[in-house]
Amino acid sequence: MHTKLKYQIYGSQAILITWESRIDHTILNDILLVKEIILTQHSDEIQDCTNGYNSLLIVYKREVSNQQLTSLAHLCNSRKQNKKSMGSITWEIPVCYHISMGMDLNEFANLKDLKTAQVIEMHSAPVYTVYCKGFLPGFMYLGGLNERLYCDRKAVPLLQVPKNSVAIGGKQTGIYPIQSPGGWHIIGKTPVNLFDMSKKEPSKIKTGDRIKFKVISLTTYIEMDLLTDKTKLIKKID
Repeated sequence: MHTKLKYQIYGSQAILITWESRIDHTILNDILLVKEIILTQHSDEIQDCTNGYNSLLIVYKREVSNQQLTSLAHLCNSRKQNKKSMGSITWEIPVCYHISMGMDLNEFANLKDLKTAQVIEMHSAPVYTVYCKGFLPGFMYLGGLNERLYCDRKAVPLLQVPKNSVAIGGKQTGIYPIQSPGGWHIIGKTPVNLFDMSKKEPSKIKTGDRIKFKVISLTTYIEMDLLTDKTKLIKKID
């Protein structure tokens, strides 16, 4: 079911479209459908098109007008006759939850009154959805975290979170694609490089795709990390 959208001019060269303020897979599918319609019809006019959990920001090459806003709304309303469901891929990503890889794992487990094995089981069990990307190039905001693992971000962020760290923040989980500051709880690490600017396609994983974490041992992590080509470590599982 399509929800009613709100439109507003955002600065001089952008239009912001917003949906109901909640994290929901149906809303995500609608956002991606609207995004595809807009890019198909007006790709030559658009500089960038980026989605959030319940929004889509379209940045144009020129200034936008109220007339353009109205035309965009009419175009998006055409999705009501479009029954298309946006396709997605499920990717399997190996994760090592050894304490040497997850610096906050023990503390996080104590904070949630759980054993570390329970945290690992609860975190690796779901199939997550990539709702949006941001904060860092290639950083994926993953929805579907077990409610038992919801946790506020750290009061004092780290200045340097290691590259490929798997972390929990709020109601979400994600992977830091590069070393950076961050306030999420680090519970593991993947040997897979999920973002590579040297590639024509820096990230294989798209918004709307799904992620399944595969638990690996420290020994397996070290073996995988020694591989020159790690592209085969991430697998399609559907």
